[in-house]
Amino acid sequence: MSAPGLPVSRFASFSVEGRPGYGLITEAGVIHLSRRFAGEWPTLREVVADNAFGRLLDTAAGLPADFPVEAIAYEIPVPAPEKIICVGVNFPDRNEEYKDGQAAPANPSLFVRFPRSFTGHGQPLIRPPESPQLDYEGEIAIVVGKGGRRIAEKDALDHVAALSLANEGTIRDWVRHAKFNVTQGKNFDRSGAIGPWLVPYTDEGQLADIALQTRVNGEVRQSDRTSRMIFSFRRIINYISTFTTLVPGDVILTGTPTGAGARFDPPVWLKPGDVVEVEADGIGVLRNTVADEG
Repeated sequence: MSAPGLPVSRFASFSVEGRPGYGLITEAGVIHLSRRFAGEWPTLREVVADNAFGRLLDTAAGLPADFPVEAIAYEIPVPAPEKIICVGVNFPDRNEEYKDGQAAPANPSLFVRFPRSFTGHGQPLIRPPESPQLDYEGEIAIVVGKGGRRIAEKDALDHVAALSLANEGTIRDWVRHAKFNVTQGKNFDRSGAIGPWLVPYTDEGQLADIALQTRVNGEVRQSDRTSRMIFSFRRIINYISTFTTLVPGDVILTGTPTGAGARFDPPVWLKPGDVVEVEADGIGVLRNTVADEG
């Protein structure tokens, strides 16, 4: 897969010389926007809430880079989101993996993750000592810009502020530690990643048919398109907002294609030194290595 160029507007959260910040990633380097707007928008979460991407772009126009991209350590793009909600089984081939003879469900399967369970682009995914079964799941992430409850499908995309990528890293045996829930296996510290940046949402065409691919050490493991999702972006927002109020900065992970390591025979788990890349048209590449905890 070769995405057709990088998006022009790439807003990243990062740390530089140990200090958190955010800025615009350009071909020349990083324009340090939080240095200029910390009083008005301390983090990208406040930028999302105020729909201020346009103002930031206007300010950045013509400014030189403040430092090279190599000087920053990427963080998850939206710091301290109130909610990270994940959609399971949202591609047809993924549903067939379960071999239970059941058709696709009528409603999305959902679970939550905590911000601490994710790390940023370029940082290692952490394999915990409790299990070697660290797996990957490449996904499109959408960030809520305008909050709401019981949002109609026809209005749902008006509530999207930005897009990003996620590797919804999972400790497979820990999602079976109890009868009904998967929370444990989905929330080990730094087992997944979100990033590298936020790409502002512009129109429905930006979401309609995104090519999504996951590679491990250069080998394609997952590949599908958002046009094939069982539950559309509109339906996901509508359904989630039925039972919980969405607020600016909430992150929704919209499901992974078939091809995770658990589906190989025998399963193929991530190990230290592996490189995992999640790539999507119009968004970019989220790249992480793998390391053991401690």
